[in-house]
Amino acid sequence: MQTSIGVDIGATNLRVAVGVKDGRILAKLVTKTTHEGDEYALSRQILAIINELPREFLENAIEVNIGTTGPLNLKLGFISPVNLPFKRCYLVEPISKELGLPVRMFNDCVVAVIGEKFFGQGRKVDNLVYVTFGSGIGGGVFVDGRLILGKDGNAHEVGHFTVDFEGRLVCGCGKRGHWEAYCSGNNIPKYARYLSSEVDREIVRSSVLHDRLETLTTKEVFDAAKKGDNFALTVIEKMGEINSIGISNIINAYDPELIILGGSVAFNNSELILRPIVEGIKEHTVNRIPDIKLTALGDDVGLYGAIAAAFYLHY
Repeated sequence: MQTSIGVDIGATNLRVAVGVKDGRILAKLVTKTTHEGDEYALSRQILAIINELPREFLENAIEVNIGTTGPLNLKLGFISPVNLPFKRCYLVEPISKELGLPVRMFNDCVVAVIGEKFFGQGRKVDNLVYVTFGSGIGGGVFVDGRLILGKDGNAHEVGHFTVDFEGRLVCGCGKRGHWEAYCSGNNIPKYARYLSSEVDREIVRSSVLHDRLETLTTKEVFDAAKKGDNFALTVIEKMGEINSIGISNIINAYDPELIILGGSVAFNNSELILRPIVEGIKEHTVNRIPDIKLTALGDDVGLYGAIAAAFYLHY
């Protein structure tokens, strides 16, 4: 029985799994992503984890596919990750050389959309977009049944769509006004602090978040909103407006039949994320509005995609 090795590199967690053509995951290991070492530290960590998987599964592996935070350089097989403290990480060549297997690399949201396309809700859909709301915001795109990659493998960096032409906040990439700078898990507290000086002072003073603004977390914002805190609800409302613009840009750019949302921010706060998007996109979209759903594959969506790529994606 042929197997496929899937790797999902996040800023926090590194996931490695081995699976088969029907979508079953036979074994999976999860650890914290290394933040120390040289440009080969990450590939060494991946190899060490792969070698912990059951030997009988590894002996039948036909390919390794990696989904990773970016930006990516597909031609040279390295990443220059914004959310990790490395200028460059080489992945493809060292892993392929050590294992004697073909290795391909994709953006982490690209492997997620591959997972949805072949093992998830997108199986009968030719025009599909996956959007993650996690530490950052990213996307993966199928148009007319073909995966969209671009010249460097970055044709889906939807989190860097400009949603604020005044550029009030700076994104992690260093540019201003990007969607990710306002609505990603890493940046929601920053946006809340910005809004604290823009909204009615009494609303801010009466908020449970008032004395925590400098150390605020994304979880605290959503928890307060769920309890009816007016300032937190204002932050969520403003985020909802921006999210609806971002999703509308996706609809206008790619014309999908289905948009699937994932990532920890969406998983943990589905109603507060999904409802404002559904309500707001009609104000910004010229194309027919697609179905918008939450992923049913959970945190493993990227692993499903990395495993599927070996069997179903041959270009």
